[in-house]
Amino acid sequence: MADTADQKKSTHRRRVRLLPPPAWWPLPAAALLGLAAGGAYGVLKTPEYAATSYVVAVPDDTTEPATALGFAQAYARIATSSSTLAYAQPRAGVGVQQLRTQVRAETSPESPMIAITGTAKSAGEAADIANAVADALSLSSNQAAKNTGVQLLLFNQAVAPSEPASASPTLSGAVGLCAGGLLGGLWMLARPARRKDGSEGGAEDSGAVTAPEFASLPAQGDHSETKEKESVR
Repeated sequence: MADTADQKKSTHRRRVRLLPPPAWWPLPAAALLGLAAGGAYGVLKTPEYAATSYVVAVPDDTTEPATALGFAQAYARIATSSSTLAYAQPRAGVGVQQLRTQVRAETSPESPMIAITGTAKSAGEAADIANAVADALSLSSNQAAKNTGVQLLLFNQAVAPSEPASASPTLSGAVGLCAGGLLGGLWMLARPARRKDGSEGGAEDSGAVTAPEFASLPAQGDHSETKEKESVR
């Protein structure tokens, strides 16, 4: 009797049909996957610090302010040149090739000020890089101040930042969550519609006219010829 009951239960289990997953399952799955990937990236990535020093182009008594603005744009372009970085390398303590990847210079078209930003894995090193490049740029440009009429002066030294500039694990996870949800939503919109029985529909479900139905429709020319014959009769 016990064996018979077990056989009935096993037969009943075989007859049970597994329900298909809901149509919206890619959205939470992709969002959770993006959250995990973004959080892991934020935790495993080494924090990066950034510090910025500012130098300003000052014209002399015989030079117009617009000229100083133009020279500020030019000096910002040579802030990461090999000659400037060679001057900054002893104080920065980093090789020229590596220093080029850890410093950037920015300026505004409306202000003769140059922002020199250094990046590094430690806050103190980032500040040292920014200050070293700012001093080297001022030194090299002031050698030609008598000819250009413009002098670069240090406006503000970089200080060691208290917090890293790179994204935190929380922010990285939030970005991954949004990106995963967006990809999941796009995948749901792009995939074919599902039938009631759980299978994916094709051209028949989309309401398209099949070949036999199209062939059974009379042509426009035949229909007009039939009307002309009836009118003659």
